[in-house]
Amino acid sequence: MQRIPQKYIRTAGKVLLVLFALLFLGGIIAWFKREQLLHNAIDKATAKAKRDYNLDVKIGSAHFSGLSTVSFSEITIVPENRDSLLHISNFEVGIKILPLIFGEIKLSSVKIENGLLNLSSIKGVRNFDFLFKKNKDTTQTTGTDLSVVANNLVKQVLYKIPDDLDVRNFNIKYHDDSTSVSLLTHYALIKNSDLSSAIVVNNGESTLHLMGKMRPSDKFINVNLYADNHKKVELPFIQKKFHLKLSFDTLSTELKKVDRNNGETQIYSTWSVSNLVVNHPRLASNDIVVPSGSMDANIFVGPQYVSLDSSSVIRIKDVSLNPYIKYTLKPAKVYELKLAMPMTDAQSVFNSFPQGTFDALDGIKVSGKLAYNMNLYLDSSKPDSLDFSSNLKQDNFHIVKYGKTDLGKLNGTFVYTPYEKDKPMPSRTIGPQNPDYTPLTDISPYLQHAVMTAEDPSFFVHHGFVPQSIKKSIAIDFKEHKFKRGGSTISMQLVKNAFLNREKTLTRKIEETLIVWMIENTHIMAKSRMLEVYFNIIEWGNNVYGIGEAARYYFDKTPAELNLGESIYLASIVPKPKAGLYSFQPDGSLKDYIANYFNLIGGLMAGKGYAEPDSSGYGFYSVRLKSTLRQKLALTDSATISNALKADENDDNADAIIPVAVPEKKPNFFQRIFGGGKKDTVAAARKTDTARSKKELRQERRAERKKENEAKKALSDKGLF
Repeated sequence: MQRIPQKYIRTAGKVLLVLFALLFLGGIIAWFKREQLLHNAIDKATAKAKRDYNLDVKIGSAHFSGLSTVSFSEITIVPENRDSLLHISNFEVGIKILPLIFGEIKLSSVKIENGLLNLSSIKGVRNFDFLFKKNKDTTQTTGTDLSVVANNLVKQVLYKIPDDLDVRNFNIKYHDDSTSVSLLTHYALIKNSDLSSAIVVNNGESTLHLMGKMRPSDKFINVNLYADNHKKVELPFIQKKFHLKLSFDTLSTELKKVDRNNGETQIYSTWSVSNLVVNHPRLASNDIVVPSGSMDANIFVGPQYVSLDSSSVIRIKDVSLNPYIKYTLKPAKVYELKLAMPMTDAQSVFNSFPQGTFDALDGIKVSGKLAYNMNLYLDSSKPDSLDFSSNLKQDNFHIVKYGKTDLGKLNGTFVYTPYEKDKPMPSRTIGPQNPDYTPLTDISPYLQHAVMTAEDPSFFVHHGFVPQSIKKSIAIDFKEHKFKRGGSTISMQLVKNAFLNREKTLTRKIEETLIVWMIENTHIMAKSRMLEVYFNIIEWGNNVYGIGEAARYYFDKTPAELNLGESIYLASIVPKPKAGLYSFQPDGSLKDYIANYFNLIGGLMAGKGYAEPDSSGYGFYSVRLKSTLRQKLALTDSATISNALKADENDDNADAIIPVAVPEKKPNFFQRIFGGGKKDTVAAARKTDTARSKKELRQERRAERKKENEAKKALSDKGLF
């Protein structure tokens, strides 16, 4: 090995000595100038806060209390023309020297005494809206790399957590027009990586504790949140603000690792919860209880996407699932969702259902195995081209014993009790003992095919679900930004009516789907029996249930006597049964708006050979309401019709082809005296039509064409038009 000449070593030593002397001299100058530098920095910061964010920042005093420790007193921040935001009596912060040399600011210690953070939002005026203000100097960030932003954000958050923390009596308050919350941190300490705290909620409602390990320099956090005296951690603010009840015994989280690989920022964490209670009107009508659950959440952030990686695992009791969620921001917003459950013991799957979710399946005993896979890919720029699949596979799956609900009861005589707004209606016996009960062979074929054409054309060939219809429903719901279309088949409608309530909640829909799958895939009922029960229990009008009652109520006939026109009419009211009566004129004939529906359904039936081609309306002009109902109909006012329409809004069979009625107005006082009674109502209506402006008539025609196109689109979604 070649030796370094002594002259080079002496030269290097001299250079280092000079550098050390310069650093030492600079340090001495900085030491004596540091107070001035501190106040210069404070002046710049307060000026920037005023200029960019309209914040009035005042500091009573500021000085160095150690080599790298700065003490402040009486700090106040007041947004312009807003409530005071922040006040801290004493604030002390220490900076790590070594990282500072390399341009990184890491906190070594923080001490806060007697502080108040006041957040207010009154009549839309927020004292923290400056947080949402865009920097005027910010350049266009279309090329922003989200992975870099995420990595920097994680660093900034972790670096701002000090190794030593001492917070005493710091209160965070929030209030708006309807709610308020107060979180008083009695103390929060980090000492030798140990975190402890006591947070008083709303002046003593409960006391929360954050306990665990904090080593921010190592990117490691392990924290538990729980309440005093074995109470539940409750979040009343969330319940008041979002109508979401949320509570739990203990919430644990651990940040395991933060990596930067292949252009991604990867955050590995775990979460677990015990005795989680959730309740929301759209989720379920009662509390949902998860005794224990955990999740390995691996979040990957790329240049233009954020994802929950498929290596993540959700565990509920003995069941594990792998979720995958990805949101891509550019060039177009893309939503991806996958959920996979490997072959798992079926009984373990049913045992894992949270309490309060699937009431009808409580206590069920099953055998075999189940596996589930779901995939959704939706490009917001072309939602109609979305990709969706959902498959529940089984291996030797059998129902050993029914639980709370006997799913096989529909194969024999049973008692059916319909409910309206959670109130029971008179019960019906579904069987030969009931004179209105009608076997499928005694129901007019016209009616059978008219209802199936409108509601579920592939009923006899699908296994409970129509994937294409579900895909269309998701696309429409996405475009409308609300749950507008349900994708229900006759099988699903039957299960909803026979076993479940009419609540429009997520858990009820999932329960309905699961029961349909079991009935269809374990062959609990034959398709013909399902259709027979369906016709005998569904609602056809106000307190009219079953086709036997419906045929007599509207036409004074038996179901076998129904002709083509009467059958198409009855099919039209299945989605909106309470408003069905108002499709008729007071003379018993049908209103003109429904003629297009007859041509549409009748034409489809003729195309399948279920009816003869008919250019005169497929029985539209021959339908007549029975005479005893006509007088009642003539005296019905528009408010009653409107209430009937609203009463049907909870029906989630939005896939059906629905003709929309235009309610007629009730005759006024002068019409009743000088004409316009039950005999003259039709004539009066015709006169009114004649007197209407051409503009109104054009508007009506456009509305009729729109409804016709909607009906055609509904059929197109089913693959029938």
